[in-house]
Amino acid sequence: MTVRLLFFSVLRDITGVEETSWPITPGATVADLLETLYQRWPSLREWDSSLLVAVDQTYVKKHELLPAGSEVAIMPPVQGG
Repeated sequence: MTVRLLFFSVLRDITGVEETSWPITPGATVADLLETLYQRWPSLREWDSSLLVAVDQTYVKKHELLPAGSEVAIMPPVQGG
């Protein structure tokens, strides 16, 4: 199973990628996915408490299950300007 990952703003700078396909196990949650991402890119962990995650364009909590083939957008907090 895979998901399509999208990184935005400074997170794109940290990972060096804008978009990638990422393998997940059946029954994986957003938290499970984030943990594997933190192993690949340890600097992402610094953002853990403020990350916004959307699955198929809907904001979700970390306990949500990830459907196979979904689009997962990972964003820093929204800032006004």
